[in-house]
Amino acid sequence: MSYTTKGLSFLFILALPIFLITASVAWAVNDLRVYNHGFDKYDVSAVTGIDQDALIQAARDIRSYFNSSEEPLEVRAKVFGQQREIFNDREIIHMSDVKDLIWAVYIVVAISGAYLVSVVTIGVFWKGPIFIPLVSRWTLWGGGATIGLVAIIGLVAITAFGQIFQTFHEVSFTNDFWKLDPSQDYLVMMFPIGFWFDATIFVALTSIGSAFVMTAVSGGLLIARKIRSSETSGPIYQEPEEPT
Repeated sequence: MSYTTKGLSFLFILALPIFLITASVAWAVNDLRVYNHGFDKYDVSAVTGIDQDALIQAARDIRSYFNSSEEPLEVRAKVFGQQREIFNDREIIHMSDVKDLIWAVYIVVAISGAYLVSVVTIGVFWKGPIFIPLVSRWTLWGGGATIGLVAIIGLVAITAFGQIFQTFHEVSFTNDFWKLDPSQDYLVMMFPIGFWFDATIFVALTSIGSAFVMTAVSGGLLIARKIRSSETSGPIYQEPEEPT
């Protein structure tokens, strides 16, 4: 294997877990079912005084805000029957920081995905069908690395999620606007730490599920190729000659 091929294989195997994990995060950010599940499970309507339909609308507004260039975040709803802005200035500033983080995730998804597609497309165009077994092996390794990495992170998160959650905020944000009061700040009341734990599990399961499918397909292609190869290289059967 040439140095170029080794470099491509290393980057491909590295890019695959990055793509699958960040794509799963982007999915969770945009899937209203994730929000709805958390609102139901943690009885957010009773805690906040915002009915379920208004909570889902607030989730839509937040999702639209994340996916736009508009500033600042504006979310209005009836709170215990009174129409008002849900979030205060401190929460709005923090959500702007979160938006920057989400866009960074989107960029990583785009770059890693573009790299993976480019390698496969150029490789097949350049090398033809013989490239498919090679990229299948890379996908097998990358998918396995994803499953192992996410499994390890998941086990650590289960045992110390609160500490990891705090450390993540300390590393990701340069200010302390993320330090909110759960007794009065609606951002924390709507999205308690249990919500984020469940969202993390969603991301982990989605990443592992996607990696499992990719490894299964890649493994199947390699097995099928090996079977075809053995059949082609096996002894050629000849009909016995009739006795004279």
